[in-house]
Amino acid sequence: MKRTILLYLVIAAPALAQDDGLALWERIYEVFSHPRCVNCHVPADNRPRWSGPGYGEARAHGMNIDAGPDRIGAMTLVCNTCHTQQNSSLPHGPPGAFIWALAPVQMDWWEKSSAYICAQIKDPARNGGRDLEGIASHLEHDALVRWGWEPGPGREPAPYSVEEVAGFVRAWAEAGAACPE
Repeated sequence: MKRTILLYLVIAAPALAQDDGLALWERIYEVFSHPRCVNCHVPADNRPRWSGPGYGEARAHGMNIDAGPDRIGAMTLVCNTCHTQQNSSLPHGPPGAFIWALAPVQMDWWEKSSAYICAQIKDPARNGGRDLEGIASHLEHDALVRWGWEPGPGREPAPYSVEEVAGFVRAWAEAGAACPE
């Protein structure tokens, strides 16, 4: 029903639809700026971050990790040395997923504004070559991305559910994918 209402608003009241789109973007940004996401969406220094509840002040990975230009540590210490295919059972133990790696450097979200991330998500040159449906599908199907909602003991999961966030992205696209200024 919400989707029907949103579609009606897009057709009948474009100004309201843009406001709805911005409200949807705020939910998406709440997730994309959450520690479960930004700790691996880091700049070209190739250093994953530790931040969020239970970590104190945000800082670089505690093991002084540099994932290198390949973003998987192949030139230094391969991420999968500690990050296996499943989460450790210990609180704050090494988290795991099928493949463990940093996001591509073009997808740096660390300390970036809502407007910056919004523009980046819409730019195929900086989002892995995806349209917004591709972003929603990526959220739903990528095992490492899904880890953000099942981060293991001692870690706060990303807000909402992965299905809800993919739905937010689709509804935001339908509403015109407005970005904040």
